[in-house]
Amino acid sequence: MSASPPDRSSREYPDRPWVGVGVVVWRGDKVLLIRRGKAPRIGQWSLPGGAQSVGETVFETAVREVREETGLEVVPTGIVTVVDAITPDAEGRVHYHYTLVEVAAESAEGDPLCADDALEACWATAEEAGELTEWDETRRVILLSAAQRRSPQTPQIP
Repeated sequence: MSASPPDRSSREYPDRPWVGVGVVVWRGDKVLLIRRGKAPRIGQWSLPGGAQSVGETVFETAVREVREETGLEVVPTGIVTVVDAITPDAEGRVHYHYTLVEVAAESAEGDPLCADDALEACWATAEEAGELTEWDETRRVILLSAAQRRSPQTPQIP
């Protein structure tokens, strides 16, 4: 009996990139971080977010993912950037491939209550977030979002 072929629609060893949405949630001068409960980057501090569902806009994904992971309600304010997250395995094959649309959002109130694939959550300044996060792209996105918030020329989405 031959082995089954790999599931190419899987997030592991995919046959196409998955669209993910990362959310830079701000409250004052602090950003929301979650400790990831699933691969890739399990156990690392990161931004809340996840895969976009069919029929869902990027901003709907942002609102849903933050609610699922932390219970917080957010209002998306704009697109920060897009990140290619490609993780090879030891043999150089693509183990994970995400195209991440990074969304800025504001959260007015409430304490994060971890659920779904978030193990912990905390509010941190951009500097503190830089010390907690391990992935350079997460640090870059947070700093870029902070700079965009300070710039009156940055168009925001109502």
